[in-house]
Amino acid sequence: MAKYRNSLPQLSNRLFLTDGGLETTLIFHEGIDLPYFAAFNLLNTEAGSALLYQYFISYAELAKRVELGLILESPTWRASKDWAILLDYSKSELSAVNRKAIELLERIRKKYDSLKTPIILSGCIGPRDDGYIPNQIMSENEAENYHHEQMKVFSTTTADMLSALTLNYSEEAIGITRAAYKVGMPVVISFTVEIDGCLPTGQSLKDAIQQVDIATSAYPIYYMINCAHPSHFLQTVSHHEVWTTRIRGVRANASKKSHAELNEASELDAGDPKELGKDYIQLKKYLDNLNILGGCCGTDTRHIEQIALSCLPLFMDAKGSKTFL
Repeated sequence: MAKYRNSLPQLSNRLFLTDGGLETTLIFHEGIDLPYFAAFNLLNTEAGSALLYQYFISYAELAKRVELGLILESPTWRASKDWAILLDYSKSELSAVNRKAIELLERIRKKYDSLKTPIILSGCIGPRDDGYIPNQIMSENEAENYHHEQMKVFSTTTADMLSALTLNYSEEAIGITRAAYKVGMPVVISFTVEIDGCLPTGQSLKDAIQQVDIATSAYPIYYMINCAHPSHFLQTVSHHEVWTTRIRGVRANASKKSHAELNEASELDAGDPKELGKDYIQLKKYLDNLNILGGCCGTDTRHIEQIALSCLPLFMDAKGSKTFL
């Protein structure tokens, strides 16, 4: 049974962490070859599974140390049909590896979950196409049909929720949201933006969020921004408009480089963890409901620790205690 599916504790004002950049950590720090950024493929060997387990354990240890909640995303950002075909997976093998990903996280939850550090398990959904360049734009119905299969598998596991990360156009987000509704799972929609704060299609973040909410009766439990540096979207969210209250999470890149520059980079730009922590403080000034903080490309436990230490005072009451409402 999913422990928190019907009562997600991050829908409060307490601070939650996520992990950092899984794929960039594996590629640049561990020297792992990840065709198509497909981390789920590591689950097919004992060594690969052990490596993923240790990766997630490092964040569970951090969350335990700072006594904060943690949302663990399954390593399945690429574990959907089109990407699986490129890696010669059958339909049954793909279903099995998605289940195996949640089972790996469940082992960590059993070890670390507590009142002070609740561990939320999220089935991670990625875009059908490239995360940065929307070459193939689906209709809402096409997106719903494409993503439904993976989400249906997650609904039969102990995953508490679904998170669709690095989405770059609203029609796919709408299709994913409708598929989540059909399988009865809470879903988070996370858009990526360019250095101008707009989606890669040129649509504003505001319009994208409002379009999804209108089309789905505001079914997403909240929105996130990921795979962009805070400097790319700080001005976009800085006007205290109503739509920004729908944003609860940020998983920023370590680098200030554009998506195009990152695609061409042969070395990891890890940025400055302390500076990134300060950037999150600035975001919190404008995003009243922001309470889920993590990282994306180029970030690791150093960055998430600095983000936690920088922002934790913002979640303290007058007596210096964490707010656990």
